[in-house]
Amino acid sequence: QVQVVESGGGLVQAGGSLRLSCAASGGTISSYKVGWFRQAPGKEREFVAAISRNGYNAYYADSVKGRFTISKENAKNTVYLQMNSLKPEDTANYACVADPRDWNYESRNGYNYWGQGTQVTVSS
Repeated sequence: QVQVVESGGGLVQAGGSLRLSCAASGGTISSYKVGWFRQAPGKEREFVAAISRNGYNAYYADSVKGRFTISKENAKNTVYLQMNSLKPEDTANYACVADPRDWNYESRNGYNYWGQGTQVTVSS
């Protein structure tokens, strides 16, 4: 079964950028839809972005549309989340998720494989 590992989190000032990476092992990432969820302290986990198995379709939460971009690089078995114009409210632990079922992109129930997460902190 596939395993996903996140990297790229860190501390950044408001207005800055970060790129998160999600590296897959034990499976070919082109066979999985891949998404990102985030959870801030005291808040529920929320959907951020997802990309379809073939990489042609991307989905975003309204709060990140126009600022975040998800992409898939099959040759590296990796999915990226480019985050621009970061805001303090983007501060959270970001988890990469994957699942072979190519539907139900925005629900936690749509994903069986979860990474441990990477922390993103945006200072004002």
